Amino acid sequence: MNSLTKDTRLHIRCDQEVRRLLDKAAAYAHMSVSEFVLRNAVEQAQTLVQQHEAITLSQQDFSAFLDALDTPAHPAPALQRAFVRHASQVR
Repeated sequence: MNSLTKDTRLHIRCDQEVRRLLDKAAAYAHMSVSEFVLRNAVEQAQTLVQQHEAITLSQQDFSAFLDALDTPAHPAPALQRAFVRHASQVR
């Protein structure tokens, strides 16, 4: 996390048991509860976003992907007709 000025607030509610647990964990980590919760929430959020937005390919799949980029497929006849129709209608 960077040390930029924090300009928004996040309010959360929890029961007393969860609060005691967060207090204890934050104390072990030598930080405030807010810092502890924010740091751990950001780490989890980054991990989750990365899992949903990144694609990991095996070496074989990556090679197939590169081959597909190097040798693109020919357009289907319907697509070719659509291009011709578009060119005749758009000036």
